[in-house]
Amino acid sequence: MVESNDSIPLDAEKIYLGGKEHHVRTRCGSVSVIVYGDQDKPALITYPDLALNYMSCFQGLFFCPEAASLLLHNFCIYHISPPGHELGAAQICPSTSPYSADDLADQILEVLNFFGLGAVMCMGVTAGAYILTLFAIKYRERVLGLILVSPLCRAPSWTEWFYNKVMSNLLYFYGMCGLLKEILLQRYFSKEVRGNAEIPESDIVQACRRLLDERYGSNVMRFLQAINRRPDLTSELKRLRCRTLIFVGDSSPFHSEALYMTSKLDRRFSALVEVQACGSMVTEEQPHAMLIPMEYFFMRYGLYRPCHLSDSPRSPLSPSCISPELLSPESMGLKLKPIKTRVSLEV
Repeated sequence: MVESNDSIPLDAEKIYLGGKEHHVRTRCGSVSVIVYGDQDKPALITYPDLALNYMSCFQGLFFCPEAASLLLHNFCIYHISPPGHELGAAQICPSTSPYSADDLADQILEVLNFFGLGAVMCMGVTAGAYILTLFAIKYRERVLGLILVSPLCRAPSWTEWFYNKVMSNLLYFYGMCGLLKEILLQRYFSKEVRGNAEIPESDIVQACRRLLDERYGSNVMRFLQAINRRPDLTSELKRLRCRTLIFVGDSSPFHSEALYMTSKLDRRFSALVEVQACGSMVTEEQPHAMLIPMEYFFMRYGLYRPCHLSDSPRSPLSPSCISPELLSPESMGLKLKPIKTRVSLEV
C-alpha cells in the first residue's frame, strides 16, 4: 500500500538533518512526504505553491533560526508535495487521469490516515493554501489551525485565468522554458529581490530558478489545471472554526485575494499580517516577519518558544486547553486591521 524511500538526495538530507521521505500511495497516485522530527510531537503539515516543493517554498522559513526553533521544537513537520513536484520527481504518465483540487484535499486525508495523525496544524502558500483551506472545510475535525501565505479562496479572476492559460500553453509546447520561469518568479517574489539591470537578483531567486529547472512541465501543468478549475470557497469560509493566521506581501499579485479572504472569515478566529516590500512567498522572502505573529498564534494552543519550555519533548496541542476568550485575534496579540511589517531586506 505504501512505499518508503530512504534514498533522499544528500543535500536535502543534510539540510533537514535526517528528514525521511515516504512515498504514500493514494487513490490519486503516489505522494511524497518528507517527515522531519519526533513523530510523538504534534503534527504540522505544509503544502507549497505551484511548481514548488518543500525545498523551494519553505527552506527560508526553516533556515531562519528563531522560526526554526519555534517550529521544530514544538512540531513534527510533514512536508507534502503535490504529485510530481517532489525532489527528483519522475514524469507522471500522460495517460494518468487528471485530478481536481478536491482530489488533492482528499489525498491529504489519506496521508494523515497513513501516519496515524489526528488533528493537525497546516501551513500553505498560495495554491497550497487553497488546498489546505479546502481540506479544512471538508474535514474540519482534522485541522487545528491554518497558517496561510498569500492564500486564494475564490475561483480564478479573469486576470489570473489569463495568466494560467498562458502558463498552460507554455508548459504544453515548451516545458519549463525561460519565459515560464520568469512568470513564476513574478508570481512568487517582489521586484526588490528579482533585481533589474542595475541590481542583480537575490540568492533566493537564483536558488528558486535552479529548482524550477528540475520540474517536468507536464507535472506542473497537472497541478496548474487543478487550481485553475478550483471552486469558489467563499460561502464555506464561515464554517471554519479553526483559527486562521494569514500572511501576505503587499507586492503579491494575490494581495487583494488575501484581503478578500480575510473579510469573509469569522473575525473571532482570524487575523491578517501584511508584510511590506514582499511578494507572495513570505516564507522565502521575509520569513523573519512571520516569527512574532506565529509565536502569539501558537501560544494560544499552549505552545511556546523553546526558551519558555520545560525539558519535556512534547508540547500540548489540544483544543481542550483553549478557553473561549483566547480565540480572538486581540488575544493572539494581533489586530483585525492589517499589520504593516517592514523588515530590511538585508537582514
